[in-house]
Amino acid sequence: MYSSGQYRGKAKTSNKADKPLKALLHNGAMSAIQHSQDLKAYYTRKTAEGKNEMLVINNVCKKLIHRVYACVQRREKYKDFYSPVVV
Repeated sequence: MYSSGQYRGKAKTSNKADKPLKALLHNGAMSAIQHSQDLKAYYTRKTAEGKNEMLVINNVCKKLIHRVYACVQRREKYKDFYSPVVV
């Protein structure tokens, strides 16, 4: 028996969404997780906490968008202030 507020169907992307842009952001987030030390650490920390992988990837997309917006707003190139962790 289903109760109110529960949706048991497959999650779908909205028809109003810009799907090619969403795909590019997802691919960029996956690449950033592999190559950026701080985003890789964020991803592993959140997934270790038990968060859903797609939720964490969407959060990485959001972080990338914020970084791009900050560069555009300041009219300067991106500067990576994080030094790589040496172990």
